[in-house]
Amino acid sequence: MASLQRPVLNSLHLEGRPADTRVVVAMSGGVDSSVVAALLKAEGYDVVGITLQLYDHGEAVGRKGACCAGQDIQDARRVADLLQIPHYVLDYEARFAKAVMGAFADSYLQGETPVPCVACNQKIKFHDLLETAAGLGASALATGHYVRSLPGAAGFELYRAADKERDQSYFLFATTREQLGFLRFPLGGLQKDETRKLARDFGLAVAEKSDSQDICFVPTGRYTQVIERLRPGAAEAGNIVHVDGRVLGRHGGIINYTIGQRKGIGVPAKEPLYVLRLDAAAREVVVGPKECLRMRTLKLRDMNWLGDEPFEAFAAAGDEILARIRSSGPLQPARLSLEHDGLTVELAHGEDGVSPGQACVFYAANGGGERLLGGGWIKSAAGSLGVVRDGLAASAAKSGTEKTLAAVAR
Repeated sequence: MASLQRPVLNSLHLEGRPADTRVVVAMSGGVDSSVVAALLKAEGYDVVGITLQLYDHGEAVGRKGACCAGQDIQDARRVADLLQIPHYVLDYEARFAKAVMGAFADSYLQGETPVPCVACNQKIKFHDLLETAAGLGASALATGHYVRSLPGAAGFELYRAADKERDQSYFLFATTREQLGFLRFPLGGLQKDETRKLARDFGLAVAEKSDSQDICFVPTGRYTQVIERLRPGAAEAGNIVHVDGRVLGRHGGIINYTIGQRKGIGVPAKEPLYVLRLDAAAREVVVGPKECLRMRTLKLRDMNWLGDEPFEAFAAAGDEILARIRSSGPLQPARLSLEHDGLTVELAHGEDGVSPGQACVFYAANGGGERLLGGGWIKSAAGSLGVVRDGLAASAAKSGTEKTLAAVAR
């Protein structure tokens, strides 16, 4: 009996020769995506480069560190010309303005701290661009993200990058199983200095180009200006309130504050004060001592799960995970549970300055937290009442109210 032979897979884990495999590369004009295009071209793939024009780049032209601006489009075009691959610039400004920029502004006005790079991946790059790539007959969409994608028993799985300083898995927590089957990340196993060396070896003019540091549509780093332009007059004045209930002063809009902020609050105080909560409905900035910043219980919305077993079974088992609240923050032990009001995350050590709108991302506890299991958006956070009670007992007693505890716990 003739033995069944498995199909031969190429380096992208796809059937067929590279020459017969079309791959669309999302080219931002930076060194990472340029190297991806060069690597795949060198391996013989049928490479097509696509650059997205996502916003009005007038004020960002010529400024280093702002992705998707006019100079970056030109850089991507020059790389494509050198590699002799087709290159297209697609105008996604209207989609980006509504799905990412508008949502960013509205989130801040609601007292949240959004993560627009996750929303861009979720709603634009891995949705609209992915559909465009499939429409061009591509078998995969490749990007310059530093994350590893490996085939597993239930489909492709995501792992943290080999270069932990560059790891971008946090920003990809919302990627679905279906999308992972089409996405490829050729740089996941490389260090950044290896990528730059490859760029020099390929003769790419962007080899020494600086990495993007800013949110692409906030090239000055002053996000309040963007919000005021997108939502004129939406920032309303209100009170700055101590967590014990005292009104300490006035503010010009909650968009000027972030949870965890210490400097620039605008009120005199004998002890250091931190922004603890932003109450959009009451237009209040709630401030207090540092011990009130530590949050341990998080409520999430819009959770995405990439584990092997159904999430309900995983949560019921009570297995430990590792959680990350900020893209560059540490991993810490946590447990997940399904409550009547949604998904709850209990952090073993707690986290300072947690804000609604941020992401809580899950990693597998076994294997050193390498595998990404998904995550969700934080809708509320609460601290340990013991810590709050100890830290503010005197203030609560003086004010004769339990408002101190309630304000932090909300």
